Amino acid sequence: MRLAYVCADPGVPVFGTKGASVHVQEILRAWRARGAEVRLYATRIGDDVPADLADVPVAHVPVPPAPGGPAAGRRARVVARERAQAEAARRIAERVVADGADAVHERHSLFSTALAEVTGRLRVPGILEVNAPLIDEQRTHRDLVDEDAARTALRTQVGAATRTACVSAPVARWVERTVAAAGGPAARVLVAPNGVNVDRVGPCADSAASGPDPVPPVVVFVGTLKPWHGVEHLLRARSVAATRWRTRVVGDGPQRASLEALAAQLGVEVEFTGAVVPAEVPRLLDDCAVAVAPYPATQDAAGQYFSPLKIYEYAAAALPVVASRVGQVPAAVADGLTGVLVEPSDPAALARAVDALVGDPARRRAMGRAARRDAVARRSWTAVLDGILAGTELDGVPAGTEPAGTGARRPVPAGARR
Repeated sequence: MRLAYVCADPGVPVFGTKGASVHVQEILRAWRARGAEVRLYATRIGDDVPADLADVPVAHVPVPPAPGGPAAGRRARVVARERAQAEAARRIAERVVADGADAVHERHSLFSTALAEVTGRLRVPGILEVNAPLIDEQRTHRDLVDEDAARTALRTQVGAATRTACVSAPVARWVERTVAAAGGPAARVLVAPNGVNVDRVGPCADSAASGPDPVPPVVVFVGTLKPWHGVEHLLRARSVAATRWRTRVVGDGPQRASLEALAAQLGVEVEFTGAVVPAEVPRLLDDCAVAVAPYPATQDAAGQYFSPLKIYEYAAAALPVVASRVGQVPAAVADGLTGVLVEPSDPAALARAVDALVGDPARRRAMGRAARRDAVARRSWTAVLDGILAGTELDGVPAGTEPAGTGARRPVPAGARR
């Protein structure tokens, strides 16, 4: 079966270091594991192509820069950008139709109706994945002029999709509300939380160790250094900790300089690794003993829509996690079994929880092994995709066959990455 995967979001480098990049790469792998012949269509590619995905044919359709430059005015530039995004998605749809496909899977992006165009013209099933309330985010944090067009595009996509897979229950509710407000059909929506590659991320060394720690254990955070990840609370927790542990921060972002300054101010030694490609993350987890997800408190409960990708990676590494009790985190961490939940924005509580695990190696290792078992049993990307496709015409379709009701097969032209 030929699968066209579409990512028309210019903010997502498919082969990059963002969490969104990891998500796209793992869904590509999951489709290939099912035997699908995958072709990628994207507006932004990135430079960090994993070896196991280097043979995936890629059609690169970039969003051109907005014309006019600064002299055009802010609103005019935003309007031009929005139109360019819609045009790039239209050109992607044309490429998919020309190449042929038996199914299409698209990561939701603003103004794209690629899935709807492809499924309508080729008469094939389509899966739409929605990972964030993008319209609300764009309006709140950036610039959005033609909100009606963005809502209409989402309505069109949901109406055409065989299934709309949302990363969390809040995102699913947002899709249903948005589509209803736009006058669209009832959304065929499924909640499909993030997963983890349990083959790529294996158990850390500590999970198989016994006895006391020969050196102070490493406590790790992985993620983009942005305000909503709360890394400053980890640094403050280290400064008031009662036991000895080392701190590693894996990732980069706009808060890097301020976090380094805070560490110096607190007198806390922190290993900042900078941005790393996904393939490097398992190595940086291997010598760790505890992982943290110190999300901060927020008055905007609706904003806690995320599915905690890092927590699933920690679990696959057999690391117990100390995480804030916010959003979807309690669904990912079994308090007292696979990790410990603490109140958000409370460095003292975070320090006490980490101290307890550092001071009790047997307990933390048992938690880590339980987390690994759960990741293998329920959290793999293969299981995520199986759940998305369950009950659709794509469920169980073997390689080399077409789902029922598809159009005529079209030859897939040979093409190098371009």
